[in-house]
Formats: sequence, C-alpha cells, structure tokens
Amino acid sequence: MTRAWLALVLVVVGCVERRAPADLVVPADPRAAAERIAAVSERDPRFAWRRLRTLAEDIGHRISGSPALDRALAWAAAEMRADGLHDVRLEPVAVPRWVRGHEAARIVAPIERPLALLALGGSVGTDGTIRAPVVVFESLAELRASRVRLDGAIAVVNHAMAAYDEAHDDPGYRLGVQARIHAASEAARRGARAVLVRSVTHGGRDPHTGALAYAADVPKIPAAALAIDDADLLASLARRGPVEVELSLGAHQLPDAPSANAIGELVGRELPGEIVLLGAHIDTWDVGQGAADDGAGCVAVMEAARLLDAAGLRPRRTIRVVLFTAEEYLLAGARAYAARHGDDHHVAAFETDYGMGAPDAIGVGSETRTAAMAPLLPVFARFDIRRFLPRAFGADVAPIVRRGAAAYDLEPDGRHYFDVHHSAADTLEKIDPENLRRNAAAVALLAWVLADA
Repeated sequence: MTRAWLALVLVVVGCVERRAPADLVVPADPRAAAERIAAVSERDPRFAWRRLRTLAEDIGHRISGSPALDRALAWAAAEMRADGLHDVRLEPVAVPRWVRGHEAARIVAPIERPLALLALGGSVGTDGTIRAPVVVFESLAELRASRVRLDGAIAVVNHAMAAYDEAHDDPGYRLGVQARIHAASEAARRGARAVLVRSVTHGGRDPHTGALAYAADVPKIPAAALAIDDADLLASLARRGPVEVELSLGAHQLPDAPSANAIGELVGRELPGEIVLLGAHIDTWDVGQGAADDGAGCVAVMEAARLLDAAGLRPRRTIRVVLFTAEEYLLAGARAYAARHGDDHHVAAFETDYGMGAPDAIGVGSETRTAAMAPLLPVFARFDIRRFLPRAFGADVAPIVRRGAAAYDLEPDGRHYFDVHHSAADTLEKIDPENLRRNAAAVALLAWVLADA
C-alpha cells in the first residue's frame, strides 16, 4: 500500500447542503477490508440468494398498499435484526392503493384475436366493456404532432424502445418510457376514449406495466400496455384498413393504505451522526415476483450491511439501510423519508434499482469523482467491478442527493433487465446467485470506503 492511497480524496461536487463535507478521504487500507468482506461472502455464497427466494417466491409481488407488502416489510425488519443491525424500525408511510381488477382485450374486426395487455399503474377503468375503432401512431411524437381528432376512438401508440446502445451503456428506457407516461393525456386532448401503448421492453410476449402520469387539464382515460407482438399486429392491420378493439379494464383507486419504510443501521464508531445511505425499494407491481425490480436490490443492501458486521468492520460513520416503500407508484416512501430525515447529515446516498446482472460498474456521480476513485478500481475488481461511471441516479434517494449528499448507484450488466422489467417474467430464476453475491460484496466495500473515510 503506497502513501498515495492515504491521500486519495473523493471530491463531493455540486453540494448544496451546508453541512455536507467538502471531501472524503479513503481509508488507509481498503484492500484488507475487501478481503475480509470476501471471506465472509464466500463462506456461504448463496446466503443472499436464499433470502431473495423467500422474498420473491414465498411472499411474491408486493404492490403498494397490499398485504404482501406488509409481510415483506415485517420480514425485512426481522432479517435485519437477526443480522445485528441497530435501531431496526418500520417508519410509517401512507401509500396509494391502486387495484388492477379484471382486464381483457381483443381485436373484433377485421379479425378476431385476444390481446395480451396490462393496465398501466394509476389508470382509470373502462366502466364495463367498450368497443371502438383504433387509430395507430408509431411514436409519441407523432401523436403529439397530429391534428386528427380521435373522438370515440382508442389510440394505439406503437412507440418502440430503441435497441441497447452498447457505446453509451444506454438501454433506451429514458426515451422509451415517455409514451407510457404521457400517451394517455395526449390522446385524451384529442378526444380518445382509451389508449393502448407498446410495452417498454426490447422483446418477449409478456406485456409490461408501469405508472402513467395524467395531466391535470384533460380527462383521465383508460390506459394499458400491449405486448409488443400485439402492438405490431394492430399497426399492421391498421395500415390495411379499419380495425376495431373491444376493451375492458377493471382498474380503480382505493383510499391510501398504511405502509412503512424498513430501516436498519450499523452505527458509526466515531461519527454516528454522519450517514451513508444504502437504498433499494421493496414494493413491486402486481405481476411477476419482483425479483429483479427490486427484490435483489433490497437483498443486496441488506447483505452489504450483514457482511460488514460479520467481518468485524465497524466504520467511522453510520451506514443506514433503507428499503423504501411505494417507489413504483408516486414515490411515497421517498417523500416520507425526506420529510422525516431530510435534515439528517447524509454524506452519501447510494441506490440499487437496475436488476442484478453480472457485476460491471458503480456510478459515482461526476467526472471528478470518477477520476478520484480510479485508484480504487483494482480493489473493487475483487468483486468483478470493472468501471466507475460519472453518473449516478436513484429515484428514492434523489431528494437526499438534492440536499447535498454524494450520489452513487450500482450498475450491473443491464442488457436484459428490461426484458423482464414490470412484467410477469420478473421471477427468481432470472437472478444468478453468484451475480447477487459479488454485487452485494461490492456494495459492502463501497459502503465501507464511504463510511470509514
């Protein structure tokens, strides 16, 4: 270990919180910590995966406000207590409760064929079955540019998600999701009775759900996502002539329900009031098992804390594990956490919500921090992390980052994440136990570097 390691500084740029420190000095010997973390991780390499099996298979999907989410929160708190975390608690949060209800759709002319679809989160229902002609748009931009009235019609937005951009590690989601979010209100402005959008995915027969956003100045109309094969079929038929669809969505909103954020801590030995937050979200949509989104992330941050404690690594600062509720629908857990803890002294805020593919990168939030972290890469390579990236994002930790905490995230190989995202295909067998183990160990090492600096 050279003296250069002792002087390595992680510059926290863009801080607006006056109590956030100007810099973090890396611990003297992160290699020793990495080996101790690895030793505990390798002692029982499927420990985290067994936890994920319980969460994904035994508890299953965990939509906001559901009894399954309540069971998951109680389970997570019990597991964190068993790991020896301190001040484990469930902090109450009122969360929205949207219910899918029965749903069905089929083409009735010029052919008869059922359609695979899922109502979008927050959608209103159809109040029975509706039958209407469809008008197809190949993109959200085309719908927005159109001056055609859609009175009484069902708009179909066949907005394809771009192929994975290898050069920029971009799955295309940021642009691809815009139709899911905004198409309902854009169609309603033109008089549409309902809207069907192409699922935000690169492939597969399963439809993919997710939240929409209704604009305040137009009526709310029913909205659902189609499997991409069915979206293409409707587009093909519409190019040849009139098409009619029959649609029934039983979606409806219930009063807010009680829920909670699950929190546990490893209390810092010298600076307990300074916090390194490790976050993931425990809620899911009501299809699949929520293994990739974001059960594996929850297990990874829990496992990171367990590994540090079992390795006898007690950092200077407090590491706080937060499993946020209701991320998928209106971020109620994130808002409640920020309201309660926004004035806590968060030094860094980390989130993992991008599946659990093979270890690849850790986002560190800026070019400056990427350069400063570069000497640590050989240590993180112990867990197959091969890059630090100048970006970092987490929807749940965003309010804390805006207050000045340094932002970090986990970015495993994401080439196939959106194949299962928000769909019935998000199941346990998509998660490789060894990928989960190595990613969790890398999160533990990052937490140690930040909290013991």
